[in-house]
Amino acid sequence: MITVRKSEARGHFDHDWLKTYHTFSFADYQDPTHIQFHTLRVINEDWVAPSEGFDTHSHRDMEIVTYVLEGALEHKDSLGTTSVIRPGEVQRMSAGTGVTHSEFNHSDKEPVHLLQIWIFPAEKNLPPSYEQKFFEPKGKKNQLRLIVSQEGSENSIKIHQDALIYGSFLEKTKSITYPLKQNRSAWVQVIKGELKLNGDLLKAGDGASATDEKLLQLVALQPSEFLLFDLA
Repeated sequence: MITVRKSEARGHFDHDWLKTYHTFSFADYQDPTHIQFHTLRVINEDWVAPSEGFDTHSHRDMEIVTYVLEGALEHKDSLGTTSVIRPGEVQRMSAGTGVTHSEFNHSDKEPVHLLQIWIFPAEKNLPPSYEQKFFEPKGKKNQLRLIVSQEGSENSIKIHQDALIYGSFLEKTKSITYPLKQNRSAWVQVIKGELKLNGDLLKAGDGASATDEKLLQLVALQPSEFLLFDLA
């Protein structure tokens, strides 16, 4: 069964310095029908204004994945990490027993556009840790590129949960099929473009859950970028 979550149905806030859409309940947006999907807890699509950012704040017991689409976001945390995340790079921060961090857009002209993803870890009270990698765009062209996995397979980012995240860019008319193993479900989040998932139309900002499906077929009606989550 495919269940579409339309872009305009998401929670939306405009804080002037931050424009954000929440696929699932988050902060002041609370929707009891959309709290999480399996271990996938948060998909926030954010635009951070020039010379603005998230002040230092804390997290624990959460796998936080940042996927930058446009611009450059500086990250600092209590582990001593300082980095800049740019398009094509994926960052994973395991909050574990507790970590504080901040993010800032140092550009005085360009906003930063990103997806922030939270996944529940398989265990609580893990040591906090950090990982960041660059994934070549050509590796996502008209195919699925594994970017996050529990084992760090195919040189992907390692996550402390039985979850896979794939990134892909599909040219117009191109298609991809993905078999789902028994007792697995999927979430597809469209970043840009327009595609069909098993016949259901998805546009930029739309998401869709897939349960009790043996095969996913994605067909691009326009050049499209998306993430595919394979979840236990």
